[in-house]
Amino acid sequence: MRRSADVQERATLDKAADENFPVAPFFLPRAWREDLMAVYGFARLVDDIGDGDLAPGGADALALGLDPGRSDDRVAMLDAFETDLRKVFDGRPGHPLLQRLQPTVRRRALTPEPFLGLIAANRQDQLVSRYETYDDLLAYCELSANPVGRLVLAVTGTETPERVRRSDAVCTALQIVEHLQDVSEDLARDRIYLPAEDMKRCSVQESDLARPHAGAAVRSLIAYEAERARDLLNEGTPLVGSVHGRLKLLLAGFVAGGRAALRAIAAAEYDVLPGPPKPTKPQLLREVGAVLRPDRGEG
Repeated sequence: MRRSADVQERATLDKAADENFPVAPFFLPRAWREDLMAVYGFARLVDDIGDGDLAPGGADALALGLDPGRSDDRVAMLDAFETDLRKVFDGRPGHPLLQRLQPTVRRRALTPEPFLGLIAANRQDQLVSRYETYDDLLAYCELSANPVGRLVLAVTGTETPERVRRSDAVCTALQIVEHLQDVSEDLARDRIYLPAEDMKRCSVQESDLARPHAGAAVRSLIAYEAERARDLLNEGTPLVGSVHGRLKLLLAGFVAGGRAALRAIAAAEYDVLPGPPKPTKPQLLREVGAVLRPDRGEG
């Protein structure tokens, strides 16, 4: 069973290669890479639980002290995951990804709040599948995305109130961009992260999102939400200029990942329904250079 757990742990961590942004790139100090991957493993697993994307076999449930047959009970899995998370701060967790996280928590003096926020976001996904207003969506991103950026700042020891504010803007933007890329995938899970008031304004019905290709109304809606995400990225970009060295390059990668994804969406003429528009690696590198050229802002 230990071998099965090790294989599943590796499979979860390997998903980092598919993200819009670099998770723990090679140029960072080894200690930072290890800690960022530990944080990523937590965030990826809690999302997989909430989305029902766990590997078959029940290894994750067993590691959390549940019967493997309950792997599909997302609420029970999230409850067990939170119980095991609390052992990271006071005890010995059972899940291998939480065991990996424990030294990071101790080394960086991390607090439970951002981790609990990510669990709360996935609980919300089990109860809420539509968002009436943009503000409702922002409140969801406060739980589902912003804790990740705050953890990056905490791991690297660079937290300030202004950096947290800028980081929140970047993370919310990245979350919205991901929602725009994944409209069809989310709809297959009976979730829509496009604000209902914006859909109404653009004369978009839910049935329009189920088509093979986006019509003019859906494209208009996606373009509108993409512009909002771009504004948030611009608001957060001075975060990059407020730090130095390798961390500056990492944060530039986060912003550039969002910008490159938005360019890919625009290049697809905002038709995201056939599948997520993805930037190429050269496009991402060009965006990194564009973010790094100006020295934006101070911390």
